[in-house]
Amino acid sequence: MQKEKFEIVSFYKFCPILSVEGYRISFKKYLIDNSLKGTIILSPEGINGTIAGSIGFINKFYDFIFKTLNIKKFDVTNISLFDFIPFKNPKVKIKKEVVPIELRTRSRSEKYLTPKEWDKFIEQKDVMVLDIRKSFEYDIGTFKGAVNPKVNNFREFKEFFSKDFIKKNKKKLAIFCTGGIRCEKASGHLKNIGMEEVYQLEGGILNYLNTTKEQISNWHGECFVFDERVSLRHGLKKGTYLMCYGCRTPLKDEEKKSAKYKEGIHCPKCFDKLTLKQKKKFEMRKFNLKNSII
Repeated sequence: MQKEKFEIVSFYKFCPILSVEGYRISFKKYLIDNSLKGTIILSPEGINGTIAGSIGFINKFYDFIFKTLNIKKFDVTNISLFDFIPFKNPKVKIKKEVVPIELRTRSRSEKYLTPKEWDKFIEQKDVMVLDIRKSFEYDIGTFKGAVNPKVNNFREFKEFFSKDFIKKNKKKLAIFCTGGIRCEKASGHLKNIGMEEVYQLEGGILNYLNTTKEQISNWHGECFVFDERVSLRHGLKKGTYLMCYGCRTPLKDEEKKSAKYKEGIHCPKCFDKLTLKQKKKFEMRKFNLKNSII
């Protein structure tokens, strides 16, 4: 018997939403009524989300969003097929920003590069390739020659681009993130501080992995995603990483072989930091999840 497949769509749109709170209930109801799971983030500056459901739901979902928000299309979408739904519940969240990086002003970049254009562009000597994501995401996988700003939040990212950096750097910037939305905000900040030659990977890493053959790819490793898939490879296939639910960090194969690893409870990174009470709590959580009907 063939295993059921599910569609997953990630999307965002920068557009003014005047009645953010007013949409929460109707959006949540739509997700529940159509058996969809995942998260939608609504903010005064737009919408961002990742939703999963049975094959064929996407066009109807688009129609609902476009009609409700009076828009014609999303800025970016990434669609993939998976053999399970990587979310437990439908969620609609209200935020100040579509992605929480503490930068309200933004202007959509006009310097987008398709995956093919990106590969040619980052080979140039006068280009600096910059990973906009967090350091742990960089460690899991990144593009050849990419610089890791070593930041844990966007406040630190802004500090990375000091006045001295701007004066010294004469290179064009090629920036990338998971799906493109963090780059939208970052490119706006970089433009505000006087950096005009900023180019971003259209659709982010997800678009690149979904359209680029592994044999000719400039991507090394896997791409972390914020759901139960944990990491993705070329073709947006599930990667090899698992999530430690004790410390919420992704784990490599060798870490899963450690005596300090217990699925759903702890790993080598957090085993010595967790109290006995916390370990028992996570044991009980795992037991409840295993025996619950979702």
